[in-house]
Amino acid sequence: MIRIILFEDNRDFADGFADIISDATGMELVGAFENCKNAVQNVRHLQPDVILMDIDMPVKNGLEGLRSIRGENITTPILMLTVFDDNDHIFHAICDGATGYLLKKTSPEKMLEYISEAHDGGAPMTPAIARKVLTLFSLPYQHKKEFHSLTAREQDVLTLLVRGFSYKMIASELKIGMETVRSHIKNIYSKLHVNSKSEAVAAALHNKLA
Repeated sequence: MIRIILFEDNRDFADGFADIISDATGMELVGAFENCKNAVQNVRHLQPDVILMDIDMPVKNGLEGLRSIRGENITTPILMLTVFDDNDHIFHAICDGATGYLLKKTSPEKMLEYISEAHDGGAPMTPAIARKVLTLFSLPYQHKKEFHSLTAREQDVLTLLVRGFSYKMIASELKIGMETVRSHIKNIYSKLHVNSKSEAVAAALHNKLA
């Protein structure tokens, strides 16, 4: 029996998911929670085999919950279940230790398959997400030489982005204005041929810049 925990604040979706699991063979929903405030305690108490976690929740969201769980060295498979398919959410979920990334519009049949796959050691992603991941992580390799065009200050800014600093925190750390930070980031995007923070961070990580 695969024991499952769901973190989801949308009651209609949570109820629908519970119905899907109740009709499934070999699966049991052992807990459902509206946010990740007590995610670590919930997981330790219920000992699930697979965790499904929404991203956009009040109080403590899915990415925060993911980081909290992985920070305690809990290796239970965690599938991010969300309506978001943008690069930033995908990148941070994967970097923070998500096992898989599924869109909520996934059919019930495929959802059950993905849960079983995660339980068996796989890393399931819906096809649209898989394509984005491949694109996201292949882009940096096409632009390694572009890093040489970054100024020393732009490299400082990018290094802080990799460390998770916000624009405001970067401005404070480097003692520069917010507009200067934005200008540097605009230049970084242009020189690295990327379109978002996540792509810039991915490029830096792949090229061991930071």
